Amino acid sequence: MEKKLQESLSYFSDKISDTIKAKKNILVTTHIDCDGITSGSIISKALIREGARCTVRTTNEFSHNLIHCLQKETRDLHVITDLGGGFGKELDQKIGDDWIVLDHHQIPDEEKDNQKVINAWKFGIDGGAEICAGGMTYLAATALRKENKDLSGIAVVSALGDRQDQGNKKAFTGKNSEIAKTANELGIVDIDLDLLLVGRETRPLVDALAFTSQPFIEGLTWNRDACLAVLNSTGISLKNGARWRVTADLDQDEKRQIIESITQFSQGQNATQIMDELIGYTYTFPREDKRSFLRDCREFSTMLNSCGRISKSGVGISICMGDRNKMLQEGEKILGEYRSLIRDYMKAIGNERWRTNTNQDYIMVNAEGLVPETMTGTISSLIAGSPKNVGKIVILRTDGSEGTVKFSSRKSNSCKLNVNLSQLMRNGAEKFDGIGGGHDAAAGAKITKDKLDEFLDYLEENVTKVQS
Repeated sequence: MEKKLQESLSYFSDKISDTIKAKKNILVTTHIDCDGITSGSIISKALIREGARCTVRTTNEFSHNLIHCLQKETRDLHVITDLGGGFGKELDQKIGDDWIVLDHHQIPDEEKDNQKVINAWKFGIDGGAEICAGGMTYLAATALRKENKDLSGIAVVSALGDRQDQGNKKAFTGKNSEIAKTANELGIVDIDLDLLLVGRETRPLVDALAFTSQPFIEGLTWNRDACLAVLNSTGISLKNGARWRVTADLDQDEKRQIIESITQFSQGQNATQIMDELIGYTYTFPREDKRSFLRDCREFSTMLNSCGRISKSGVGISICMGDRNKMLQEGEKILGEYRSLIRDYMKAIGNERWRTNTNQDYIMVNAEGLVPETMTGTISSLIAGSPKNVGKIVILRTDGSEGTVKFSSRKSNSCKLNVNLSQLMRNGAEKFDGIGGGHDAAAGAKITKDKLDEFLDYLEENVTKVQS
């Protein structure tokens, strides 16, 4: 499989080289989430280094309409990242040979023989856990030029944004592990075992604890007053003069005291699991300024995701490409706005109980009129991370564009149900003239509103039955 991967990457390199020599234009089209923004940035930077005439654009989804738009484009070659799975036949029909997909989502069998589809699953690599689109574009970038290994740090951010840190103590596995090792050896990323609170470099301790939702700590998550009480009980100083201390300021003894206090508070809950999830591998950019939200790779990934989710993808791409001036300030502003929106949506879903229908296997959430379609993945992931939903499948829906309904599905922690969500969503959407797909544990779909009732019936009937 490794040989086939190298052959595929060589094809990509040759295709790009021929395009550049012919002085033709390249359009990179990528997704709006962290993985999309990073993968689009990695390949664009690599192309620019080769002297390519290159433009990058983002989109919320890949669709028949988008292919029609690409068909009318004046660009000579289309490089599609973190998107395009299942559309190979139509791309061949409409665009011919002038396209390449770099992706990691599960694809239909008929696409595995298409050389223009460079997808992790074709090479025996688990695209849901071992590599993301950012990783695939990194491999493509290093096939163009070995010096592009310096882009490994952004690929680490990509994998964290796609929540592929699913090994022991939040470690990486597979190709992700190799990429992280390269970034570490180059001095780009520091890797340590540490306390996993959000905003390790930027957020005051009380906020870092309150906004940590994975693990979800009943009584503490989203409850700032309770978090302040727990932290005060430790006896450690929460301020250094007038400045609030952050997680990165703490010494090992102080971290131990915080863990003990949380453990005591969590008694009667799944305290052991909570503690296990609070300690794990951290990934830090040592060359970024201390107290910058770019220094902690997970916070970096959250910022990028926030840019895409509130229609400011260009800001995220600029930062990934190296902008540390105006765009950095804008990114910080966007991150604050994004976190505030998440808090509001989660609170509303919790308070408006009519939105939720649950049984022993799954939870259905109606977020219509509340959550925008760009944030369905974020909110469904947070719901899946709640201890109340352990073992279940979460399926959230909201209003889509042009009379459609957008669905996002997630497997919660410890979900043992043998169902492939990618197959569930793809098969169901196609049955009702929609589009769908993704990963075994995280997938989405879009259908027209007139098919909603039928699609809901399909989901209820098949949510525990569709297997790989």
